[in-house]
Amino acid sequence: MEIETAFILLFVVATAVAIAARRLYLPYTVALVLAGLVLGALQLFPAPSLTKNLLFFVFLPGLVFEAAFHIDFREFWPNRITIVSLAVPGVVASTALIALILAPVANALDFVHGFTWHHALVFGALISATDPIAVIGLFRTMGAPQRLTMLLDGESLLNDGTGIVFFTLSLSLLAGVVASPGDLALEFLSVVGMGAIVGTAIGGATSLVMRQIDDPMIEITLTTIAAYGSFVTAETLHYSGVIATVAAGMVCGNVGARTGMSASTRVAAETFWEYVTFALNSIVFLLIGLEVKLSTLLSYWLPILTAYLVVTVGRALVILAGCGLAAFTRERFPWRWTPVLTWGGLRGALPMVLALSLPHDFAYRELIVSMTFGVVVLSILIQGVTMSTLLRRLGLAAGPTNRTAYELERGKLQAADGALEEIERMSRRHVVAPEVLAPLRDEYQRVVDDTGRELQKLDADRHYLADEELHRLRRYLLTVEKDRVMRAFRQGEVGREAHARLLADIDARLLALENQGPGAAAPDGDVHVETKNEPKT
Repeated sequence: MEIETAFILLFVVATAVAIAARRLYLPYTVALVLAGLVLGALQLFPAPSLTKNLLFFVFLPGLVFEAAFHIDFREFWPNRITIVSLAVPGVVASTALIALILAPVANALDFVHGFTWHHALVFGALISATDPIAVIGLFRTMGAPQRLTMLLDGESLLNDGTGIVFFTLSLSLLAGVVASPGDLALEFLSVVGMGAIVGTAIGGATSLVMRQIDDPMIEITLTTIAAYGSFVTAETLHYSGVIATVAAGMVCGNVGARTGMSASTRVAAETFWEYVTFALNSIVFLLIGLEVKLSTLLSYWLPILTAYLVVTVGRALVILAGCGLAAFTRERFPWRWTPVLTWGGLRGALPMVLALSLPHDFAYRELIVSMTFGVVVLSILIQGVTMSTLLRRLGLAAGPTNRTAYELERGKLQAADGALEEIERMSRRHVVAPEVLAPLRDEYQRVVDDTGRELQKLDADRHYLADEELHRLRRYLLTVEKDRVMRAFRQGEVGREAHARLLADIDARLLALENQGPGAAAPDGDVHVETKNEPKT
């Protein structure tokens, strides 16, 4: 079978799985892996192998860029210490813990002989990178705290790059290359730091070009060049391609899209990248399922189960340590988030591809590949399926039954209000004749009136909906406060010390608001958002 035909069949399967997953309320990526396992067992058609080149130069840049493109730097920056700590020292600690625990356990259970901590270190390095794509969408659907979603998503963006670097370093150590801790640290900082510089430069250049043109097709093409060009350039220079793509995506999303794209172009770009993500995720997760041989996994069930437990325990210890250290900073987060961050650390395609990239003469290669595939499948199936239950048990997903209907009507209302504002602007500027605008004004006003009546009918879980909207309003007003203070500092209205203290107060209240969630009182601070006279929604 030609490879083109195989990809067409994969898209057909992915479409059918997407429809079924929506009706069964199953995480889409979990359904894809299950479908891939079934197809692989039935051997209905040969599929392309999930090679390192295919993942690195086709799938990874697109997936990483899209995720970084949608990250609001204003949300990322207040959580930077926690995210970087989980993605860099956290990966180091996770790798070391897995190696220290797995090697003696493997020999004690006698499922392998001569499995040293050096081999366990290679496995720990390749399995430490997380891929929570299967649960991030679930977080947003169930109304999990936005900051919790940011921590998990931001960590996964950065730890792909650090995981690849540490995997390469662990192979060098196993090959007998002697290096001091200082040399290893310098090598890591060089690879990651220069990758970030390359990505920032390409993202900045792309943003500057966007400001000079106003053509959606060209601007979308520029974002594609930034995504794949930053990755290829960094890899060619022997730096981290993943980190370069993350940097390029964040610059394009926070600078290029906001200052160089019109509203319609940004909508088109976001739609394009959403489709790219859907297509790439569909193929990669199906290929994961097709790549796994159930008979091989069953024959290695004890090492796989042991590795899964060790990886999960290592993840839990790292998250607990991170929570404890964050408690002494402004980025502290509730202890009840630790089980979610632990359970949300799913593994994806990257560990599998790194395992397959091991040389064929590598000692215990078959064992490490089987353990990797098994841990990936178990994490996606077990953790992906049970995450919604965990969120509910911890009180982090108190979403109403009519959330979708409510958000749909609120979206209609906001869209119609925006159109009415534009009609009034055109009327004031005499852009269009009044007799042309009058029927359009009446049409949109009817939409506003009808939508208002529909919102009044949505009385189920009304208390929660009001609390959630109030939470969003508090958060928005705090960002307005922050923007006004920064503008006042730039204009010389407040001094540097006052500016720093005001921003620290606002950041503290923002973090407190994210930690408390909807329904909580106004966070402590110098300024409060009054609630008793708030208009009802």
